[in-house]
Amino acid sequence: MAYKPKPWGTIAAAVAILALAGVVFGYAMVKLSAKNDRVEALAAWTPSEDNRDPSTKIAGVVTKDYPSRDHIKATQRVAYDLNPAFGGAHDGAWAECRGTVYSTPVRTENLVHSLEHGAVWVAYNPDDVYGDALDLLKQQVSGRQYTLLSPHPGLEEAVSLQAWGRQLKVGGVGDARIEQFIQALAGNRYTAPEPGATCQAAPGQFDVDNPPAFDPAPPGPDAVPVNG
Repeated sequence: MAYKPKPWGTIAAAVAILALAGVVFGYAMVKLSAKNDRVEALAAWTPSEDNRDPSTKIAGVVTKDYPSRDHIKATQRVAYDLNPAFGGAHDGAWAECRGTVYSTPVRTENLVHSLEHGAVWVAYNPDDVYGDALDLLKQQVSGRQYTLLSPHPGLEEAVSLQAWGRQLKVGGVGDARIEQFIQALAGNRYTAPEPGATCQAAPGQFDVDNPPAFDPAPPGPDAVPVNG
């Protein structure tokens, strides 16, 4: 009876395939677990009928009531009481806020209108946030509805987040409160004055590729009061 050698090559290949499958499966499980942990961690910051404004539980959030929602012309300024502004009179055209990342500072009066629609405006000091830090901040916004990101020269902190009537300033892009604030207020139908309003820029009113520029100079005596 002839001796038939064992197919060691085939066996080794099968073992290698099984090992690779185990690695891939393990990696997938780790990724799924991390995703589930993230979802669970953000659950407390997700608006609901029983938790309409989760931002009230975020340390450092400043709130202010802005009853006026008056519109101004593109040639006018508003004498905002805080910097960055997060409520009050604003331009009739809103800045696009569909996870939009602006590379240049944008006119405040247009940004405040976006907040009225339920957007979260993430502003950063370009002297403090750049390179990998800026990339990390972009990941929080890019493609996320009811959010926008823009540089804002002169910020006292590295990052400042604005929603209508709410603001949070933090010292670095790794602060967990950034994602909590966005989760709590981006598109929040309980806190936005105009919930569900579009974040797509109106054609002919706001140019996403060439937005109206931020004016760092103090508003003049003819500026419209923040409360109209």
